[in-house]
Amino acid sequence: MKPRRISIVLTVAVLIAISVVMIFPFYWMLISSFKPIGRIFTVPLDVFPREFTLVNYRKLITQTPFLRWYFNSIFITAAYTVLALFFATLAGFGFAKYDFKGRNVLLVIVLASMMIPLHSLVIPLFMLLIRLGWVNTYRGVVIPFAANAFGIFYISQYLTTVPSDLIDAGRIDGCSEFGIYRMIILPLLKPALGVLTIYFAMTSWNWFLWPLVVMRAESLFPLNVGLSTFISDYRQRYDELMAASVLCVVPIVALFLSMQKQFVSGLTAGSIKS
Repeated sequence: MKPRRISIVLTVAVLIAISVVMIFPFYWMLISSFKPIGRIFTVPLDVFPREFTLVNYRKLITQTPFLRWYFNSIFITAAYTVLALFFATLAGFGFAKYDFKGRNVLLVIVLASMMIPLHSLVIPLFMLLIRLGWVNTYRGVVIPFAANAFGIFYISQYLTTVPSDLIDAGRIDGCSEFGIYRMIILPLLKPALGVLTIYFAMTSWNWFLWPLVVMRAESLFPLNVGLSTFISDYRQRYDELMAASVLCVVPIVALFLSMQKQFVSGLTAGSIKS
């Protein structure tokens, strides 16, 4: 066998092994969601279970506020994603195509805000929410982080590849500045919007600390906060937790599959020179 072919075979074998290692935890979570709790941690590991049951899903839906938590997470994720996309595209457009005093300094400040850890912001932000009366509300979770620094920077860099002549042509045709943003800039940003939509959705879907601080009523918990109640000092409800984890993965996977084309286009934008 030729050395090149051996190299290809070894590379493929290594990639398959890495894929199996990465996929196995998800496979184990999936099959465990259909097992009775007594069969989840059997030794040796029951990789191919002989019996499947829907009891875990039935208990999850009928005996816990899971559907309410599910709605809360979907609503928070959708609201945050829409707001973050709006602010990122609007601010990114301003930084990329408008020349104003202090633009570079302001952009550096926006980027520097990414270095501030969330834990150092929790107390001052929470005190601000108390004064605004936003504690235990959806807007208290969503609005404080709606202006995402990474999104603003990503859009501003993406728009540097867009010719300014398009914007000037819009002005000549009598289009307002917001009209230029809506009718010219947004259509050009479709690939970038695909990337940021997945990024913002995953970020807000996986939030735990901030909703834990803001939300007080159990009916307002998002999934991550609600599912943390399944683990206590006296009982670990792994059967329901596995079923809930499977259902938690579904929206993000569906979002990625639906926007896969835009996501790939956005990642590869600018990698090929004309």
